[in-house]
Amino acid sequence: RAATPRWGLALTTTTTEDGLAIDSEGNTRRYNLLGTTSYALRDLDSGQIVTSGKVESFTGYSATGTTVATRAAELDAQERLMVILADLVVSRLYAADLPQ
Repeated sequence: RAATPRWGLALTTTTTEDGLAIDSEGNTRRYNLLGTTSYALRDLDSGQIVTSGKVESFTGYSATGTTVATRAAELDAQERLMVILADLVVSRLYAADLPQ
């Protein structure tokens, strides 16, 4: 049987997409994905938030191939962005001065 958890982590992630490179025909050929994750770590015994913050990063992808290739590149960029944001949150949690 699992032990009662001590910590609760709340996350809120938002993303936006910006077109970067436009060709002579007006087609967007490169996109930037911007992501922000806000986090709060709560001590479940006391109910107090012991650390919180916000991390930001970006990735990009090209839209120069077929529709299928562009969609695959977009999904890959989204996945990369989520991994980057998760790694940043974990790094912040490791660096936090948490109560024993």
